[in-house]
Amino acid sequence: MVTTNGQSVRVAVDAMGGDYAPQEIVKGAIQAASEGGIEVILVGSEDTIHSELAKHDASRLLINVVNASEVIRDGESPVAALRHKPDASVPVAMRLVKENKADAVVSMGHTGMVMVSAVETLGRLPGIKRPAVGGLCFPTGPNTVMFDMGSNVDCKPHDLLNFAVIGSAYARKMQNISNPTVALLSNGAEEGKGNKLTKEAYQLFKQSDLNFIGNVEGHDITRGSANVIVCDGFTGNVLVKFCEGLGDLIIKRLNGTLDKRLPKEDLDAISNELFNLTHIADVNGGGLIYGVDGVVWIGHGRSKAPQLAMSIHQAKLAVERKLIETLREELAKMEKSVSQ
Repeated sequence: MVTTNGQSVRVAVDAMGGDYAPQEIVKGAIQAASEGGIEVILVGSEDTIHSELAKHDASRLLINVVNASEVIRDGESPVAALRHKPDASVPVAMRLVKENKADAVVSMGHTGMVMVSAVETLGRLPGIKRPAVGGLCFPTGPNTVMFDMGSNVDCKPHDLLNFAVIGSAYARKMQNISNPTVALLSNGAEEGKGNKLTKEAYQLFKQSDLNFIGNVEGHDITRGSANVIVCDGFTGNVLVKFCEGLGDLIIKRLNGTLDKRLPKEDLDAISNELFNLTHIADVNGGGLIYGVDGVVWIGHGRSKAPQLAMSIHQAKLAVERKLIETLREELAKMEKSVSQ
C-alpha cells in the first residue's frame, strides 16, 4: 500500500467520536504521531480540531486535518444518519481510505455507525457475509484469540469457518504464530459434542486446510489450548461480559477483605492487575472490524488519549503487516478447499 511519504502509515481518526472527543482524541493523536511512522489525519469540525491542536506543541508532527461539516448525534439510526449526513466524520474518514488518501480508519464513536459505514463504503472481502470482531481473549492466554466476540449473534456453519480463517490470519500476521491451531468452543471436547451449529461447523472445519484440533471447553480458553477459538457472537459476547463481571466481583471482595490488612498502594496494585486480566476489551481499547475491505478499528467510547494512541498503532501494524491482503488470499483458498 502506498503511503503519503513512502514511510508513514496514514491513519484517518474520527476526531468527533467518543465520550471524550475531541479533547482526548486530539491528545491521543499527538501521542501517536510523536512516536513516528504515522501520519494522523484528524477528521471532523475543522475549527474545533484546530482549536484543540493549538493547546499543544504539535506543529512539527505529521498531523493533518480534514473537515467534516455534519455531526451525527447519539440515538440516531446508523443507516438513516449515514444516508442523510454523508459529510459526517465517520463516512468522510471511510472515503479517505476508499480513495487511497488514508490507509486505515480509527474511531471511538458509535459501533453500529462505524460498522455500517465501513461495509457500505469499503465493502466486504470476498466470501464474507458477516464482518466479525475479536482478538486477544485474556492475558493469561497471550497466544489465544477468539472470534466472534459479539457482532454476529445468529450464525451459520460457514460463518464460523470464516471466523476461523480471520483468526488464523490474525494469529500469523499480528502474533507471529506460523501455524496457529484452531478449535471450536463447545460443551465438550469430543467430536459429537455441541449444538447443531457447532456439530455442522465441525465437519466443515475438518474439510478445510486449517490446523483444526477439534473442540475446546470454556476452561481451555485461559490455558492456551488453541491459538484461535471460534464461536458465534452471542456466546463470545456473553463470555467476555461474564469475565468482566467476575473480575469486578473479585476486586470488590478483595478490597473488602484486605482493606485493613494491606497498604492501600499494594491493594490498588492487586486490583489493577486483576482488572487488566479480566477486562481485556478495556485494556486493548477496542479492536479491528474483520471482513471489511480495509483496516478499520472500533474503539470504546470511554477511551482516552492512551487508548486512542494504542488503537492508532494497532491499525498501523495491521497495514504494515498486510493483514487485509492476507485475509483476502486466505478466504479465497478456503472457498476452494471446502468446495472440492
